[in-house]
Amino acid sequence: MTEQSPLPNLSTDKDFDGESFAPIYTTKVTVSGGTASHGRASGRARSADGVLDLDLRMPVELGGDGQGTNPEQLVAAGFAACLHGALSLVARQAGLDPAAISVEATVAFGRDPEDGGYLLHVDLAVNWPGIDPEVASPLLEAAASLCPYAKMAWQGTPTTITLAP
Repeated sequence: MTEQSPLPNLSTDKDFDGESFAPIYTTKVTVSGGTASHGRASGRARSADGVLDLDLRMPVELGGDGQGTNPEQLVAAGFAACLHGALSLVARQAGLDPAAISVEATVAFGRDPEDGGYLLHVDLAVNWPGIDPEVASPLLEAAASLCPYAKMAWQGTPTTITLAP
């Protein structure tokens, strides 16, 4: 039997005072193969641990066969899952049952009027039946401040692009 590693000391308090980014979890996904159009590739996406292993396909709307997932669906799934998790956490901390919460992410791929390239637009809709909007509003704000996807969307994410040796 494998012994579980101790969980990192995580909190929802703004209690980290380090001088630089402190990674807690890192993952690696490689995309290869396929064809490219509209500046996007189809092919295969596989995580280093093999848990994620799927075909990427262009959606029908962009001339593809639509027979696999696409990057926008993956971004939508990640964003919705991240906000859902953060909101569920703050709801529990407020003594509320998060079981009814659902988050729908709509990701649109389109042209960027600033530079003529491409851009994503994200809309998130939280469905929380029975919750008073005055109660939900500060919890949504707290969840958004915890969700790294929301921070990435609003603040940007440090990114490097290098040619592998």
